[in-house]
Amino acid sequence: MTTPDVSTGSDTTDADAVESSDSNAATAASDEPADANDAPPENTAAPADSTNRTTIRAGRNFETTYRLDASETGEFLIALGEQLRAGDELTLVADEWELPFAFGEPIEVEIDFDGMDGPELEIELDIPGRTDDTAPRVE
Repeated sequence: MTTPDVSTGSDTTDADAVESSDSNAATAASDEPADANDAPPENTAAPADSTNRTTIRAGRNFETTYRLDASETGEFLIALGEQLRAGDELTLVADEWELPFAFGEPIEVEIDFDGMDGPELEIELDIPGRTDDTAPRVE
């Protein structure tokens, strides 16, 4: 199982870039004058927005678990941290799904250490969604 990628909502994944460039090539080829005797092309590129990924949106519950080695986990956390630092939107992307998320503050970090039997450290992030609420007026 691969780690989900972390990107901003405005970035494209490598797969999107490939589809987009293929789509642009198909568009460029179709801009040329067509000969009436030419048969239509058999293989045309799919538009960039027609991926097989499911987009996880508000109003749905979604949960998945990954068991990763320390290095891969570190890379994921670094990418997540960079996106949290850079703005207020991020997108988690895996082969089958993508989860765009506009987040708010404060972000809650919970550290739980269980030192009995097999010691275990759990670090949990609770990232609230951003609201579009505005304060009421005072008159």
